[in-house]
Amino acid sequence: MKRIAALLLAGSLALSSCAGPAVAAEEPVETPAAARIAKEEKGLKTAIFAGGCFWGVEGVFSHVKGVKSAVSGFHGGNAASAKYDIVISGVTDHAEAVKITYDPAGGRYDELLRIFFAVVADPTLRNRQGPDVGAHYRSALVPTTREQAAVARAYLAQLGKSGLWDKPIVTRIERYKAFYPAEGYHQDFMAKNPRHGYIVRWDKPKVAALKAMFPTHYRSGFLREAS
Repeated sequence: MKRIAALLLAGSLALSSCAGPAVAAEEPVETPAAARIAKEEKGLKTAIFAGGCFWGVEGVFSHVKGVKSAVSGFHGGNAASAKYDIVISGVTDHAEAVKITYDPAGGRYDELLRIFFAVVADPTLRNRQGPDVGAHYRSALVPTTREQAAVARAYLAQLGKSGLWDKPIVTRIERYKAFYPAEGYHQDFMAKNPRHGYIVRWDKPKVAALKAMFPTHYRSGFLREAS
């Protein structure tokens, strides 16, 4: 029975929208350092990032120094609909998102924003990232403090004037509602499934770009939630 269950799980993952059809991958972008630096007090902070399939968002931030926790989950809808099979049907208000707990002494919020738009999410894509399409794959920033919100607004405006993209910035800032962790098999997905086809094609290149572009922020070991 365990073998059958494992095969069924593998099949469901292969068919899930986080393993969509192959299309051209976005290239990493040399995003600028933020002009508006985050002024954060000592102590751990939290922030939420939505940028397509949460496997890659979590995977990248799990390799960023200063990040103490990266949890895949859902934001924007209600508790009853915060289930993977329901969210990927596209009938909820949720976005696949990752809740980051970080120490500003190791990496400020503005630095996390720069990394996010450099190697994780294309801010010009509306309701999609990579091969994944739907409002639940929208790119969004969910600040949890006034300072984060101010920094996020300033950085989106800075990116809009940067000329890095031909299309307008559509990433939105969303008000925090509630974050619901995803099912256990989604947590640490990249570390648990390094040979998964989606991970190899879409997410490992993001981690490689993080290492190449932000060597002082890169952590070689994967931060596991179970550790």
